[in-house]
Amino acid sequence: MTNARKPAGPGGDLQIGRRDALLAGLGTGVGAGLGMVGPHAALAYDGSSSRGIVPAGGAVSQTATLQQAVNDAAANGEPLFLPAGTYKTGTLTLPAGTHVHGVPGRTILKSDGVPILVMEDADNVRLSGLVLDGGGAPLGDDGALMTATGATGLDVSACRFLNSGGGGVTLRKTSGRVSNCTFGNITSAALFSEDAAGLEISSNHIHDCGDNGILVWRSEKGDDGTLVTDNRIERIAAKSGGSGQNGNGVNVFRAGSVLVTQNRISDCAYSAIRSNAGSNCQMVANSCSRLGEVALYAEFGFEGALIANNIVDTAATGISVTNFNEGGRLAVVQGNIVRNLFFRKTGEARGSGIAVEADTTVTANVVEGAPAYGIIVGWGEYMRDVTVTANVVRKSHIGIGVAASAGAGAALITDNLIDGAQDGAIRAMKGPTPVGPDLALESAESYPNLAVYSNVVR
Repeated sequence: MTNARKPAGPGGDLQIGRRDALLAGLGTGVGAGLGMVGPHAALAYDGSSSRGIVPAGGAVSQTATLQQAVNDAAANGEPLFLPAGTYKTGTLTLPAGTHVHGVPGRTILKSDGVPILVMEDADNVRLSGLVLDGGGAPLGDDGALMTATGATGLDVSACRFLNSGGGGVTLRKTSGRVSNCTFGNITSAALFSEDAAGLEISSNHIHDCGDNGILVWRSEKGDDGTLVTDNRIERIAAKSGGSGQNGNGVNVFRAGSVLVTQNRISDCAYSAIRSNAGSNCQMVANSCSRLGEVALYAEFGFEGALIANNIVDTAATGISVTNFNEGGRLAVVQGNIVRNLFFRKTGEARGSGIAVEADTTVTANVVEGAPAYGIIVGWGEYMRDVTVTANVVRKSHIGIGVAASAGAGAALITDNLIDGAQDGAIRAMKGPTPVGPDLALESAESYPNLAVYSNVVR
């Protein structure tokens, strides 16, 4: 492919190739040693300029050279192209209008022991085809390979964030998108967003993180609207410990109206998706496997959760919609497949397929292989206005358990098929203890808060 043509004076023009431009800088003394070339700059396929930069192979720091090139290109409204190679660098500050792109997988910015890219109140920054390699060096409290605060129209694509001694990317009060990127070997979280202003996180590959994959948080409860779609997330540990704040593929905290859909999430120490106090969260059409605790979790002070059309294979609990005592309420759990649950007793006992508490409909789900309950409705007095209809529950200890303690609200359980329950298809529960007969086979008249009929037991 040829590059742009430049006039060579009357009667003709001169075509400058990338190789010619790079070779023109050889032998320019100290400038060449610092990664600078002569009067011509290499041109990328789209006509953007390298502004005379060549990689120094990580032998010397190129921070000053890179920063000057970034500033000049942004001031002139030009994209900056970084040829393939390794550039050792300290922290680079990206002004508004910065557009830097490289050769995907081959243009490497190697950290000099500090965060690599920082931007603040910068509009329309675009980054593509870059590798940010932290080299495993500690980045301090809340440090990340890239941070943006108050950025609007941010576009990060086809980049790689690797070997961070802190986080991968940290965004605060930022709008835009992060897409088609890879995050790997990250000490804390791959991507942390706080107080997003219109953000899309899509089609990324996130693997081998110490604490979390994607965090969508707000400093105070409120609408957020971040889209988390089509990501592949795997091998997320919980090295900083805790009882659920770490070890999650996607963690939503105080952020409302977040859509988490069509992600493939596996091998997380705790949850595939955990929403804490995030109202109107949607978890739709995700494929989740090998989770250490609750796979899909809506907890604490939320109002509104839609958990639909997901697959959960192998977890301590499949789906939990809980904490009515903290204001957690209002949900639809529909069309999910939950299978291969295992019993875990670390803190709260686990081993159920679906657990719900208040103002919730549970319908058209399939649960198979739960060592505790296929479906558990309420706990003690914490149950109100739940319907459980048209579900298939197979091979559980108790098919459906429902709270019957004094103070528990109403529940409707009808048109379910329950096969192979070892200790009853439908049982009234007083806390963790089943009481009375199997309500799928005998009348529930003794429990005025329950309506149980038209269920099929095998």
